[in-house]
Amino acid sequence: MASVLVVEDDQFVRSALIRHLTDAAHTVRSVGTALEALREVAHFRFDVVILDLGLPDLDGSEALKMLRGITDVPVIIATARDDEAEIVRLLNAGADDYLTKPFSVEHLSARMAAVLRRARSFAGETPPSTVIRVGGLTVDPTRRQAELDGARLDLTRREFDLLAFLAGRPGVVVPRRELLAEVWQQSYGDDQTIDVHLSWLRRKLGETAARPRYLHTLRGVGVKLEPPAEGEPPR
Repeated sequence: MASVLVVEDDQFVRSALIRHLTDAAHTVRSVGTALEALREVAHFRFDVVILDLGLPDLDGSEALKMLRGITDVPVIIATARDDEAEIVRLLNAGADDYLTKPFSVEHLSARMAAVLRRARSFAGETPPSTVIRVGGLTVDPTRRQAELDGARLDLTRREFDLLAFLAGRPGVVVPRRELLAEVWQQSYGDDQTIDVHLSWLRRKLGETAARPRYLHTLRGVGVKLEPPAEGEPPR
């Protein structure tokens, strides 16, 4: 059972979601505007948020950015927009997953289950004393904090999960399929999801794909994280 916030202004869709989620033994609260959603997450703890983009007071993508400013709760976007650039923008803004309307309740249930598995897996799998250090990079999985050359990194939940997984295997090339399985808890998926998060993570590490320092992509093979070459200056 999970605590779910449904953010949907269409009363028919909203009622259907509430009914389905309640029947599945989830605890559900629902609102119809972005501002109400922000108030809800500020006062209640949720396991997952289902966020519609077409809200009357604020575009859902802007609401997502504001949500990410106050919570790392997993967010599944429900949208009628299927534009690739829009989907990439949503992932960059911190969405954990998305569904294109119309979708079945079975599809929603599967996506929710995957998101909740990822969140619960990363919440409890790392021993409390484990702090990972790779070059000037420090990752504390227990506190979910990362620093680069002593400066705190402002990472989304998914960016942190990806960084922590790679940092725990320094110098090891991790296949994309393994990243999907371990970080996203998916047996299959679009490589674009990985590329988007790697790109965003590289930006925060002060590097690019053309001039990598920590994150190295081996085309057709996978990704590895290793310390910068000796003598290479910090960012």
